[in-house]
Amino acid sequence: MESFGHVIGGEEVESRDGATFESVDPWERTGWATVALGSPADADRAVAAARAAFDNGPWPRLSLAERGRILHRLADLVEANAVELATADTTDMGKPIRETLGHDVPRAAQNLRFFADHSTVTAAESFPMATGHHAYTQYDPAGVVAAIVPWNFPLMMATWKVAPALAWGNTVVLKPAEQSPASATLLARLALAAGLPPGVLNVVHGYGPGSVGQALTESPQVDRITFTGETTTGRAISRAAAENLTPVSLELGGKGANIVFDDCDIDRAVHWSIRAIFSNSGQVCLAGSRLYVQRGVLDTFLRRFTEAAQRLVIGNPKERSTELGPLSSEEHFRKVAGYLDIAAADGARVHTGGVGDGWTIRPTIVVGAGQRARITQEEVFGPVVVVLPFDDEQEAVAAANDTPYGLNAMLFTRDLSRAHRVSRALRVGTVWTNCFFVRDLRAPFGGAKNSGVGREGGVFSRDFFTEPKAVVMEIADA
Repeated sequence: MESFGHVIGGEEVESRDGATFESVDPWERTGWATVALGSPADADRAVAAARAAFDNGPWPRLSLAERGRILHRLADLVEANAVELATADTTDMGKPIRETLGHDVPRAAQNLRFFADHSTVTAAESFPMATGHHAYTQYDPAGVVAAIVPWNFPLMMATWKVAPALAWGNTVVLKPAEQSPASATLLARLALAAGLPPGVLNVVHGYGPGSVGQALTESPQVDRITFTGETTTGRAISRAAAENLTPVSLELGGKGANIVFDDCDIDRAVHWSIRAIFSNSGQVCLAGSRLYVQRGVLDTFLRRFTEAAQRLVIGNPKERSTELGPLSSEEHFRKVAGYLDIAAADGARVHTGGVGDGWTIRPTIVVGAGQRARITQEEVFGPVVVVLPFDDEQEAVAAANDTPYGLNAMLFTRDLSRAHRVSRALRVGTVWTNCFFVRDLRAPFGGAKNSGVGREGGVFSRDFFTEPKAVVMEIADA
């Protein structure tokens, strides 16, 4: 059994009360690591360390370039320790090693490098005034950031939040999901080796309600809260933060619409639609879990989509050939499997897929569901896609928008004018046309409706993790 502690004030420590929990390998379905189980007291200890490092330490007072150099060193160490970091996430939550090593770790290093550089080249506003005065904007670090990250992209999402917060001079308390704690401790160890001063990046493990998560969101010593996770938890965090008027950034659930028009490139549409729903066993908030196909290509698309889904390799996530691993936990497996029973009760049927061995769900395509069926409206968060036909563009847009969520959507068409029309009409934070999951880290990322509050990425992260200050000076005699 490996061991992972909290990292508080520059030291890896046990919980105050000595409590621990086991992290379970969802493929083996046995514990593989012992992890410190934090309490509100441990959360308070981490916040105090971050507060002291911000108020009295060097980090907020370093230049942007000096902070950037340290973040680049951390990125170097992430790349040098890629196998260990990738294996930790794969063992914790069952994501295939080909994804954690091939995508998640490189993207984590990219997050660190991007925000290290972006902070040094982002321009501030200057406002010459006709009255003989001059005004400009100064971006001061906000203070202590509580970053709460999900289990589906543990390392990648941790760096997506930690990197901009640190680049702009804040200190951070990172709470990983209890299902995937290991890479957060590994990241904090590497951060200290890279030269981050003690208390700048702290990690506390634990649960949410009544535990570490609740203590962080209720703390008056926390200046920003950034959270990615399910919508119900986001609402609870908003209520807690409101008591202290703490600004929040929330990236929440999704029920992404994938619209396939009859003028699409079928090869491209099938390829990206497979990736959009079955990558990471569908445990992606951006998953294209509602697949609307125009009737003119429905039969052809469904046949080829089904054949591609059936070819996907399910197995041990530590093997390079595996494309789908198990779901992240027994609890989550039972939830996703339960939706297949719910779909059947609503009159839909499983076209292919279903429950597999252990905690696996085979790539599942559901047909015959209505627009109001629970399988169509609710976030399943597994390798389950519902296919629904449509006749025209107006019907497709109306159906795509007919959901409480608004995180993202996809569309496949060769008609450039249609691509622009539909992208404008969809009420979501991101639209992909003829592709999926392609990111520019300068662009805003977040959701509409029940999918979140605020945006992160590029200057949107700067604006959230800083206190923009207007400075007005008299530069000429009145």
